Amino acid sequence: MKQLIFSACMTVFILGCNNSQDGSAAGSDTSKTTVKSTAGELVYPYQLDNPYKDWQPGDQKHAVTAMNALKAFENGDIAASMASFGDSINIRFDNFYQKFSKDSLTKFFTEERAKYNSVKIYMGDWESVISKDGKTEYVTMWYKQITTDKMGKTDSIAVVDDCRIMNGKIVELDEKIQRIPAKK
Repeated sequence: MKQLIFSACMTVFILGCNNSQDGSAAGSDTSKTTVKSTAGELVYPYQLDNPYKDWQPGDQKHAVTAMNALKAFENGDIAASMASFGDSINIRFDNFYQKFSKDSLTKFFTEERAKYNSVKIYMGDWESVISKDGKTEYVTMWYKQITTDKMGKTDSIAVVDDCRIMNGKIVELDEKIQRIPAKK
């Protein structure tokens, strides 16, 4: 029995020492990203087109800027909402992408908000982040939005907004939604 345990331990030891440092071992996947962490080396199963930006906590003033834009839209004050946006803005919604000037986005938001009698936002959380190199900043907001249209129909959606911030202004709004089914 002792020999069997000793043999098993030696086999595990030999196999453990036989790991190739250059990733050329049979069956290794060199397309995976390897990142060092405090817990050791992590191997991610997907490659990034651009290197990981090592996000850090960002400026909370940017979170206030993004939330002020959303709150003003909720209240129907498009002019106040637009104060948080830059001169050129990329908008991405479900099945929609367009680059707007500030004037054309004002018109677009005015027409969109006019479709509703009421909009109510219930903020779940937010996070402001900046890439380690300081070149890219985002604010992400998670919230529930309840709207009532001009016909009186009420709808609820769960929303995640990613707002790219440059020079203290929103220059990109990327919105993802999930419809919340009505209670039965």
